Amino acid sequence: MRLNIIGMLFGIAFGGVLAASNLHEYDTIHAMLRLDEFDVFWFMASAIAVSAPLLYLLERRGMNTPFGGELSLSRSMPEKHHIQGGALFGIGWAIAGTCPAPALVMVSSGAMLGLVAIPGIFLGLHLRERQQQSDQHLQRKKRRLNNKLKQQKLLIKMFLIIQKS
Repeated sequence: MRLNIIGMLFGIAFGGVLAASNLHEYDTIHAMLRLDEFDVFWFMASAIAVSAPLLYLLERRGMNTPFGGELSLSRSMPEKHHIQGGALFGIGWAIAGTCPAPALVMVSSGAMLGLVAIPGIFLGLHLRERQQQSDQHLQRKKRRLNNKLKQQKLLIKMFLIIQKS
């Protein structure tokens, strides 16, 4: 319960920062994407400049998360699905002029575009989950077929050995 309250307070504070910096405004995002204004880029860069070294230090010191798990940052090389996901996110961001957190701030500030963007966000999450389930199903099916193929090859080898003797 205490973590939920802390999370809610941080969420409210984050929403306040987004609202104060006009990151929930459609025109602000489009000015940034057109490279007319760089405020949003500076905002993101400052967030990265503060959080990256802090997270690195916390991980090196073996700190635990508020949920009791070990703080472990994932490190991976960019893969095809990262590029595809980033492109899809960018397209949605350009069309709607928002992403998940600012969409909530939009609604709370009275901007009705947020009421369109939020269901779109949940639709995207649902479609991604369905795609993942489909991919997992195909991988299981492929493993079963590979196992059957190995069994058949083994049976053929055994048959040939028996036939030669």
